[in-house]
Amino acid sequence: MENEGWDSPISRMLGVKYPIILGAMRQITLGDMAAAVSAAGGFGQVAASGMDADELRAELSRAIAATHRPVGVNIPVYRPNALEALEIAVEMGVRAITTSAGNPAKIMGRARAAGLVVLHKVSTVAMAKKAAAAGVDAIIAMGFEAGGHVGRENITTLCLVPQVVDAVDIPVVAAGGLADARAVAAAFALGASGVELGTRFVATAECPVPGFFKDRLVAAACDATLLLGKEAMPIRVLRNQVTELVSGMRQAEADDAMVSAGDAAYVQSGGTAETAVMPCGQIAGLVGGEKTVAQVMEELVSGVGPLLAAMGRVFGCK
Repeated sequence: MENEGWDSPISRMLGVKYPIILGAMRQITLGDMAAAVSAAGGFGQVAASGMDADELRAELSRAIAATHRPVGVNIPVYRPNALEALEIAVEMGVRAITTSAGNPAKIMGRARAAGLVVLHKVSTVAMAKKAAAAGVDAIIAMGFEAGGHVGRENITTLCLVPQVVDAVDIPVVAAGGLADARAVAAAFALGASGVELGTRFVATAECPVPGFFKDRLVAAACDATLLLGKEAMPIRVLRNQVTELVSGMRQAEADDAMVSAGDAAYVQSGGTAETAVMPCGQIAGLVGGEKTVAQVMEELVSGVGPLLAAMGRVFGCK
């Protein structure tokens, strides 16, 4: 008999078996990858960032054609084309989206009119309260350990998630620093109703990044990442020659360099293992090896139960 899944406010909200969300990564979480996560019971999403209308339609079409299960789209609300991306999501029958990088109030009127479920990503309690007041359905609380763009406040997932859970009356998803079943169980212990993972899914067969990115990720140690653009838009990336060089600049110079040349250096725009900017979370040292999306999902799902049972035995619970 097929596993019926985990009964969580997030899984019910998204219509999925497991409240495990694919973290959106620009030009990385595309249609095939999103579909693979959804097919395995999670919530796959296409990252709208960096796409024009035709590209977004094409990737969403690929995802929708590849699985009968729900898929979504992530929309950074600060982007000039955020409302256009929202209209495309509605047009293509998407029922749930995640938003980030800005005030979700910008899109909530249209989202509500279209019947969309909206989960908004935050890095502070104040941002969570503001998003809840704007009417979002759930909060994604992302700690400083995450890969890609992170908050400027340096608040870790372990500290952020329980504070957000206490501060809002809607479900919370934990993100940042999650790599395996241990992290998923810990997130639930903190009060989260779901989890979001990005970096762990980079080292999968379905992820469209260059092989050198996956190789570097699999070989990474616990100190394999650094932050760039700290005063503008902080982004956590893998260490290599180019990121070490930018990191060593005076802050103003580094910020200017990332703003002016960041897109050209981004891994999906070309480069090599030493010249490409590769977004990556601090969990890099836990990845271990490349697998399929289905294998990663199976490890996450099957590993949580025994962990919770073992914890119950330690504390004398039956």
